Amino acid sequence: YARQTRQINTVLGIKIAFVFLLSFPFVCINGIMLITLRSKTVFRETSRYILFTHMLCVDSITLVVTVVIYIFAMALLNLAKAVCAVFVLISASCSRNAPLTLALMSLERYVAVCFPFLHCKIATPKTTGLALGFTWLISTVSITVDLISVFALDPTFETSQTVCTRERFFVAKWQVVAFQVFNGFCFVSVTVVLIFTYISIIIIVRTIPTNRDSAIKARQTILLHIIQLAFCLNTFVYSQIEQLLAMTTTSVFVNLRYLNFIFVIVLPRCMSPLIYGLRDETIRHLFLVGLCCINSDKKFRH
Repeated sequence: YARQTRQINTVLGIKIAFVFLLSFPFVCINGIMLITLRSKTVFRETSRYILFTHMLCVDSITLVVTVVIYIFAMALLNLAKAVCAVFVLISASCSRNAPLTLALMSLERYVAVCFPFLHCKIATPKTTGLALGFTWLISTVSITVDLISVFALDPTFETSQTVCTRERFFVAKWQVVAFQVFNGFCFVSVTVVLIFTYISIIIIVRTIPTNRDSAIKARQTILLHIIQLAFCLNTFVYSQIEQLLAMTTTSVFVNLRYLNFIFVIVLPRCMSPLIYGLRDETIRHLFLVGLCCINSDKKFRH
């Protein structure tokens, strides 16, 4: 029994270490890239870069908070429900916000490519901020209702402890149904937006005369966007995937749930700086300068 316990603890330690080592470097990369994006006026006033900056912030917060929650859950460590509520509020809101932000980025690119003369009037910092505010309203409404319900219906909310998961805040069946319906609505809505915008962009790219290199680069970028968006859309069906995995045996479920967390929650948040940041020549150059700790503010500052 003692040997089996040591083996279980060893496997658990390896899993926790892998999650940490996978997410920590990208949190650091995101931090350097955020500093880079704040270093030039054009990054702070252009809709495309505002959305990218917002996405990096959301991804970084999601990585940190979800990994902390997951490590506590894997180690079967209890948290006070009030503390857990704060973690769940942040992680659930950010996880749901990421695909919505990507949908906004798709719409911004759609306007830039299909309506270039109207782009400067539509995609302003003000309208971008309003659009992001609307995504946060959508992202937080469901979890806020659940937390208020728990606070009102659970008399031990302020004093009890629990393993910190999203499901701990379902105290009534209608919450589960509402959660699934809301996720389904978001999933369908974002999918429709993505399909429409990218098909439109592909059509425009093919119809407007351009050189071969630009066409290849556009197709590659679109393909990478679609891959990341497909991963992020799985956020909406994460709980449904776990319900299907729960039908397996306990040992298989534990391992599959771990892989589900890696591929659906962690990896998509690690892809953003690679797909959107390092592919941009201006950001890449400034990022490498910052990474190498070279003081070049005077050279690149407006």
